[in-house]
Order: sequence, then C-alpha cells, then structure tokens
Amino acid sequence: MSSLRRAVTERLFEGVETDDDCRCRPGFEDDRLVVDASDCPGDGRLTTSEGCRAKVVRKLTQRDAESVHVHQSGVERVYDGAAGAFLVAAGRFCEQVRDRDQRLADRAVRDPLAAGREAVGRADAAADVAAETGLGALVEDAASYESILAPLSGLAVSDWRVDTAVPPDATLETHRDLETDSTVRIYRFPDQRNRYVLSPVGQSLDAASTAVLSRAYERLADGTITGGDRAAGRAVRSVVEADEDIPVERVTRVLHKHTRGHGLLADLFADPAVSDVFVTAPAPENPLSVRVGDRRLPTNVRLTARGVRALASRYRRESGRAFSRADPTLDATTEIRGRRVRVAGVTDPASDGVGFAFRAHDRDVWTLPALVANGTMTASAAALLSLATERGRAILVAGPRGAGKTTLLGALLWELPPTVRTLTIEDSPELPVARLQDHGREVQPLRASTDDDFTPVDALRTALRLGDGAIAVGEVRGEEATVLYEAMRVGANDAAVLGTIHGDGAAGVRERVVADLGVPASSFGVTDLVVSLEQTADGTRRLRAIEEVTGGDTDDFETLYARPDGSLEATGHIGRGNSHFVDALCRPDESYAEVRAALDDRVDQFRRLADSGRTSPDIVDERTLERNR
Repeated sequence: MSSLRRAVTERLFEGVETDDDCRCRPGFEDDRLVVDASDCPGDGRLTTSEGCRAKVVRKLTQRDAESVHVHQSGVERVYDGAAGAFLVAAGRFCEQVRDRDQRLADRAVRDPLAAGREAVGRADAAADVAAETGLGALVEDAASYESILAPLSGLAVSDWRVDTAVPPDATLETHRDLETDSTVRIYRFPDQRNRYVLSPVGQSLDAASTAVLSRAYERLADGTITGGDRAAGRAVRSVVEADEDIPVERVTRVLHKHTRGHGLLADLFADPAVSDVFVTAPAPENPLSVRVGDRRLPTNVRLTARGVRALASRYRRESGRAFSRADPTLDATTEIRGRRVRVAGVTDPASDGVGFAFRAHDRDVWTLPALVANGTMTASAAALLSLATERGRAILVAGPRGAGKTTLLGALLWELPPTVRTLTIEDSPELPVARLQDHGREVQPLRASTDDDFTPVDALRTALRLGDGAIAVGEVRGEEATVLYEAMRVGANDAAVLGTIHGDGAAGVRERVVADLGVPASSFGVTDLVVSLEQTADGTRRLRAIEEVTGGDTDDFETLYARPDGSLEATGHIGRGNSHFVDALCRPDESYAEVRAALDDRVDQFRRLADSGRTSPDIVDERTLERNR
C-alpha cells in the first residue's frame, strides 16, 4: 500500500476504536505486528477490549502480518494460526468493503465477528468481500472472541508459549499439582481426543511481579548481575522496592528456570507420569506432545523460534557435537528435575527444521526383585537371569525402543559378584554406574560414539585391554559386534558379557547380528541367552521370552520362558533336564539337579523380596554379598 493510501485509510477509520481510551501502540516489525500495551487501560486484550481490538484491526488495514504480538507488563500474547488469520482477514475486509459500505467497515473495525456474520448473511458485494478476504469462513464456526482469538501467552523473558483456552465441551479427566508450583490438567473432548494442559506458575504472577521479573532479566542480560546459579536471586532482589509486596522466591524460581534452567521442560518432567516429550519440526509451528503411560498426548505448549535456537545451542555445547547441516543429528543426555533425560535431536537437511525427543529414565535404580514386584517378570525367570549373570554367561537383552532393555541390563549388573570388575560401554550414560560405585563395586565406564574419534570398537578393545571382568554394552549396533563376539569366542573375558540390541526374539536377533552386523554364524553360537522384552498396547513393559542358544544355525534355539496365553510361564524344558544352558551352568563338582535346586532357592528369595517390598539396591547388594561369601 502506498504512503498516500495508507494515510487515507487511517483517516477513514480514525475515531472508530470506541470510547475505551485505548493507548496501545502497534507497529510492524518484519512480518509481525507488535503491539506495546504497557500503558493501555485495556491491557491489549483483544478478546475483551473493543478499543484494543479496533486499534489492531485498523492497523491491519494497511498491510498483512503473519502474527500479532501484544506486549504488556512483562507478558507476551501471540495471535497466530486461526487467531492471526482472523485479525488479518478483518483488516482486509475493512479496507476492501469501505468503498461499498462505510457503516459495515466501521462496524468491522470495532466488532469484526458481528460484521463478518452480517456480511455472510447478505446477498450483495459485502458477502463477496467476506468470502474473498476469508473473514466469512472464519466467522462461521466462531462462537465468541474467546474462541476465535485465543492467544498463545507467555512471559516476555521466556522462550515458551502456552494456549490457555479450553473449549467449553471439554471434560476434565485428571488434575495434578506439580513440585514446580505449576498445574497439569488432562482434558477429554467429545471426539475422545485428549489434551495435556500445563498451567505454568509464571502465568499466575501479577503485573507487579512480572514487571520485576522483566527488570531482573534485563540486569542478567546486560551483565549488571552475574554469579552463576545465584544470579537470578540477586537480580530479583536488586530491583524490588522496599514497599513492594512481591513473592521474591517464586519470581526468582521462575527467572532461574527461564535463564539457567530448562524452561517449561522442567514443569513437564516434574510430572512423574510423563516419560517422553516431543518437539516436532518445525518446532514454532507445532505444539509439544508428551507420552503419559501408553498415550501420546498433544499439549498446549510451544517453543518460540528463539527457544528452538537456544535449545539447539545448549545441547550442542553440552554434548560437544556439531549438530549442524553437516552433522544433522544429536544424541546427548542431561538432567531435568533430578531425572536423567536422553536428548535426541534432528535438524536440516534431515528434517524441516529442528526437532527433539526427550526421554526420561527412571529416577529409581531398578533391581530384579523390583521388576518381579511390578510384574515385568516372574520370580522364576528372575532367578534364571540372576544365576546366569552371576556365573558369567553371555546374555543379549532384545526388544523395541521403549521396552525397558536398559532398565533390565542395569538390574542384571547388581547380580554380578561384588568382586567382579565391570566395564560399561555406552554412547549416552544410562546404566546405574554411580550407584554401583557407591556400593563399592568396581565399575569403569567408557563412553563412545560413532560421531567421535573414540568409537564403540575402540571402547571395546580398550575394555578388553583393561583386564578381565564383566562387560556391559549399552547397545550392540555396529562394528563392535564383531570384536565382542571374537572376544567371547576365544574367552578373552572371564565374566558375564551383557548387552542390549534391537530385535524380535532369538531368531530376529541372530538375523541382525549375523546378516546386518557381520558376525559369523558360528560365532553367534557363543551367545547363551536372548531375553526378549515388549511393550503392550496399554504401555506395560514386560519380559516376553527367554531363549537359549544351542548353536549358530537359525533353528538352534530352545524357549525356556514364554507367554502362550499372556502369562509368563516356564516351558518345562529346564524341568525335564533337557536344557543345554542349565547344564553349562554346572560347576565341575555340581550336577544338573543341584543347579535346579540353586535356582529354586533363588526363586524363593526373589518372591520374598518382591512380596515384602524389599527391592532396593541396598537389599539386593546385601543378598548378592551373602551368596558370594
């Protein structure tokens, strides 16, 4: 639009913003309309203030904007998507209909919803303009301004925005108050969809508190206040006036969360029911989703473009990975609210922008008795795995992503004799190394990555050079498989070899190891057990089968435990005295029957521990010490 026409348009709509005395100051910044509502009595609330809405619509008669951003007292409200489209359509409609019907144009500035409905119901040029500008289609399903102009809102100091609107036909299913003072609600809609709604604590701050928050943030940003984790508190206290009634501690926590913390990720992972958080590319355009049990639910939370860049920069720095077009994937770990979280990232050109998947690993360290107690496996299956680990067998734990492979691998490490030195090889640290070390276990972790100079092959060769002991490989997935099996074949280690692998059952694992990873079929035969896990439709993780490997050929497997009707049961192979694996467990002076008796004793131990709830690492470590004295 020319400057002359813009001036004419402004004069035509001058004075139609009602008597609300709106003092909003709108202006275009690139493709956005930015509104400063800091001095406006209507607070720039487009749903409730007719004057503020009129000021914005009148500005949009000059040109389009991709979104409208209203800033008021340290809070930003973003109108994009359907809300932004409605405001832009209203501006277009006003500008185009004024030559045909000035009264309708004036009404559209003040009340575009009513003006649009009026135009749609007419049989003249106004109806055509409503259709051409898109206003007609947008008002058809709009019940009110609260529904059509529901903004994404967030603190100006934050890189996160939330949609606070909840449709009136939604039913509250669950409500939880979090340790972060935020609130979670899960709503069900008539079409059976569910939505995870987060109400961050920062949204409940009053105008005076958010103003303090903004001033404190500025002092951190310009370097006036420094000092690591304590800087947020010092910044807040430095701007609070003596007579101000400000919740200093709460404001400090909010500032710390959005400057040195993980933003709203901290709130999401403060919910113990959340196991995963997904940021789908292009991130600013998509709400986050979470996994709660077996359900993946959309949330009301979004990241800004600046927030996406900040997260990418943070994990690039923490992981030491490039995470760029030249290296468009990321695998890292971090800690959020006391939970170890694995971070997977992807960026251009592998995806349309930056995306993340965050997976929390259990706060607690799992043991075999704990897995018996929660129904993952039976005491009988746990006893077999315990004895096999203690006596130095080679065990692969298989299953799909999310089935609990690493959890079981970590539980097996507690079954190793306390005198056995253990070397762990992981890309991202997930095994309970620190807890094992706290209990006096000698555990040497080695971290390797296919992206680094120190690869899994290098790590495994290093482990073999570091001396005898048990080896636990976080995931067998590449060239290290050949080295691992060669070491097992020639007896280069004198204790258990444990690892996880993606696969479905012993036959599927053998196919992956031999065909995909290049291990000779004869070498695969040194595997003793393949333990398969699964995740059911309701999100339950459980042991599906235990199979012994009796040779390298495709059909050389015997199933020891399976779920023929849903319940994990022994197949009777061990009981009939036919198990080559149990026979291999026998010590020189021990018979097959004596090994079975040892298994029965261990079954009783696991049942007693699980039934009494005595499943902690302390108890299990004590039992392991007693067995190995």
